[in-house]
Amino acid sequence: MKQKGIEVVRNKCVGCGLCVRACPFSAIVLKDKVAVIDLDKCTLCGACKGACKFDAIVIYKPNVVKQDLFQYKDVWVFIEQEEDKIASVSFELLGKARTLAKNLNAKVVAIFLGGNIKNKAKQLISKGADKVVIVDSKKLAHFTAESYGNVISHLIHKYKPEIFLAGATTIGRSLVSRIAVKIKTGLTADCTGLDIDKERRLLVQTRPAFGGNIMAQIITPSYRPQMATVRHKVMKELPADPNRKGEIIEESLDKNLVDTRSRFIDFIKEEIYKVNLSDADIIVSGGRGLGAPENFKLIKELAEVLGAAVGASRAAVDSGWIPYSHQVGQTGRTVAPKLYIACGISGQIQHLVGMQSSKIIVAINKDPDAPIFKVANYGVVGDLFKVVPLLIKKIKESKGR
Repeated sequence: MKQKGIEVVRNKCVGCGLCVRACPFSAIVLKDKVAVIDLDKCTLCGACKGACKFDAIVIYKPNVVKQDLFQYKDVWVFIEQEEDKIASVSFELLGKARTLAKNLNAKVVAIFLGGNIKNKAKQLISKGADKVVIVDSKKLAHFTAESYGNVISHLIHKYKPEIFLAGATTIGRSLVSRIAVKIKTGLTADCTGLDIDKERRLLVQTRPAFGGNIMAQIITPSYRPQMATVRHKVMKELPADPNRKGEIIEESLDKNLVDTRSRFIDFIKEEIYKVNLSDADIIVSGGRGLGAPENFKLIKELAEVLGAAVGASRAAVDSGWIPYSHQVGQTGRTVAPKLYIACGISGQIQHLVGMQSSKIIVAINKDPDAPIFKVANYGVVGDLFKVVPLLIKKIKESKGR
């Protein structure tokens, strides 16, 4: 059986160049009036085959055994920990999973790996889980993507979940991509919306695409589980119900699943300014309008008097003015504070995707046509170097009363 690939039928190719122009990856050139495909660049997208009028391009794929989709059931949520505490994004996903599971007449299952974690299982049930599958071992006390990926892939083969969700965090992104490759299924990253097509029992996964200019809806019709990572702060967690009942399933760790090629040595936490961005009720963000890294001290001062976290636009981060952990936007963090103050941020769509769920948005920008004003509840057209110091002064005065 031929491996997955593509080839040009030389006696049919006339060297017209239509395939060269159609290829979005510049993977085709003409040599001696015959198309030649660079297999390292080719993604088998099929654009060249569609453009060829002479049937000179053949794409072949190995036969794949179709999955029996009816074997798969339940909505799984990977439970992530931060400094031995369950991450809030996991609670948000449990809340959303309850809605998805209701539409599928299924159960919500929390997948919890770690060391000395059994005492936290009831908390997951109170937050929406019907079942908690625990793998409790000292060997899993610290996250490593390889070992966690092996263990969860094993659990997926055993229990066959219909949907698998994880947070679009550093841990979630590194873990779930490995799992998807291992079990050969699809994965949609950085989702901002999830819904169910009841008729076809499909997870409709919504995420920004083409630089945030459109919202794409993605489905996985032929493979299971349907996998997605979801941004923090875009789903609502349910209030805890201490009276909820659920099942706790303890799985023993197969030592063969522990990857010995890598080991945890230490975790060095990045120093962030005062308040954690993801959990903040108030965020003050600075952008390109600050002009220089030293001017972020103005943003930090305003944040300090408000008890706020410091955010930034991608332009400020890319310029090296502030670490990436402060970036708000499509390629940074999604936030939903009670108050978001944008200083010197024009408001490109990539940034708006990450903060437009804020309850109150205040924009300070000297450009009256800046896109940020279209989403702002309150706008100040003016020089931030004059406006922000006045704000700081007034807030200090009000606190002094």
